Amino acid sequence: MKYLKIFIAFIFVILISGCSNKNNPVIDTTPPAAPTNVRTVVRDNEVDILWDYNKEPDVAGYNVYYATSYQGKYTLLGSTKQNFYADTGAKNGELWYYAVVAYDFSGNESALSTDEAYGAPRPEGMNQSVFDFRNFPNTSGYDFSNFAVVPYDINDGQSSADFFFENDSGSYYLNVWTDTEIQDMGPTNDIYDIPYAPITGWVPLIPGDNVKYVTAIPGHTYVIFTWDNHFAKIRIKTITTERAVFDWTYQLIEGEQQLKPTIRNGRVGISNTVLKNSAK
Repeated sequence: MKYLKIFIAFIFVILISGCSNKNNPVIDTTPPAAPTNVRTVVRDNEVDILWDYNKEPDVAGYNVYYATSYQGKYTLLGSTKQNFYADTGAKNGELWYYAVVAYDFSGNESALSTDEAYGAPRPEGMNQSVFDFRNFPNTSGYDFSNFAVVPYDINDGQSSADFFFENDSGSYYLNVWTDTEIQDMGPTNDIYDIPYAPITGWVPLIPGDNVKYVTAIPGHTYVIFTWDNHFAKIRIKTITTERAVFDWTYQLIEGEQQLKPTIRNGRVGISNTVLKNSAK
């Protein structure tokens, strides 16, 4: 009988303890850590925001915020359970900053991510063609500001060729005038592989020439600084004896990333005759 009383008392304590935990459950008040490695990929009227998954097992999803500056007021853009979000409401020529927070199943929200992640969407084009300036001068150049194929030597105050294509006896080149910069960024898988323009490494002007030039190679991406302080990228897809086919992007925001700090008021005069040294 003594042992029975002890057993009954033990069961009673367990029942009381269980009722107590049920009436006073443990509440999770610990928020997840802020997401890290937040980054962006800009497209045509779109910014894709990406980040690393949080390591906490109770993370339920992520909220994405945007602002007009890094230190600005952030507004909720949307939510996702994945580690990426597409801001399809972004507009070309506008710059937005993004931050991400993680939240758990108890509704606890982390602090804003601290990465300086911003995106400036820009127009792009696919499968554009320009032709050899020697045989097709009126369709050999491309004007990024007007999204148009133009003559290689046009300079009428409204249009000008930012680059033009050349077939020099079977050797292919991309040419820019002396007030523009160009650089071969090497082989790429697509036009998005080069997210930022470089600061140095531009092709120099060879004495005696009035154009700068690089060898045109299918599969390579080239960065161009235009005469009016914008940057563009082209990726050559195919080349024939008559034309080059390329994809392109063009940044509408002047001086973005301060890659070309000197802003010219107008384009310098250019000669209609392309002058190159005979040595290639």
